[in-house]
Amino acid sequence: MNIENWTEKGIDFIVEYGPKIIGAILIWIIGSWIIKKIKSGVDHTMAKKNYDPSLQKFIGNLIGWGLRILLILAILAKLGVETTSFAAIIAAAGLAVGLALQGSLANFAGGILIMIFKPFKIGDLIEGQGELGSVVDIDLFTTKINTPQNKLVIIPNGALSNGNITNYSENGVLKVFHTIGVSYDADIKKTKEVLMNVLTSQAKVLKDPAPMVEVSELGDSSVNFAVRPACKTEDYWDVYFATLENAKNALDAAGIEIPYPHSVEIQKQV
Repeated sequence: MNIENWTEKGIDFIVEYGPKIIGAILIWIIGSWIIKKIKSGVDHTMAKKNYDPSLQKFIGNLIGWGLRILLILAILAKLGVETTSFAAIIAAAGLAVGLALQGSLANFAGGILIMIFKPFKIGDLIEGQGELGSVVDIDLFTTKINTPQNKLVIIPNGALSNGNITNYSENGVLKVFHTIGVSYDADIKKTKEVLMNVLTSQAKVLKDPAPMVEVSELGDSSVNFAVRPACKTEDYWDVYFATLENAKNALDAAGIEIPYPHSVEIQKQV
């Protein structure tokens, strides 16, 4: 009698839950295959667009875990388990983590935006958040730059991505801006020739765009010339300093005076 009861219960269990279990297994197999295909497609797309490897790995894992959670919820629903409470727990946990890590999540989101839109890359000379330097590392939370003074500056990605970023390396060419003043007694044409020769004689000054020397201002004690050579980004400081030094030497050799402040002492005879 007991055997018959257990057999009958077993048959009832199989009839009631068998299709659900088989359906859950099929959902797991098909769902796992779909997740694998989606991850493969996402990885291929990111690799094709040259996304940062750390970002590729993170997004791949994030999508994979998110889809697996949805798959597990679907399987539980197929088995007749109430999933509303699970969804509420997941949502509450997500909200709690978001509130606790609000600043970190802002930096994390900024890091993702930087890696996706690529306003700069490692090696670029940039200016952001009041700091100027070469980018040495980009991770999900911070960007590290090395300043001309050889100081390592770590900038949170949240602030960096939401502020103005100047990328000096993007175009590959920079213009050096100098203002050089000469005496009002100097001949303007001769001065322009001397300064232009200073620029064209430098091997690192580009011919295209052409260097420029023009009168920019009639100052209180000098005629000021805008001196604008163009060069490759990596040659900027070489051209910057060489132009100043060579201009001083060339103007002295040509007998063109560079004005400087004078002090006049007046003595009153008693």
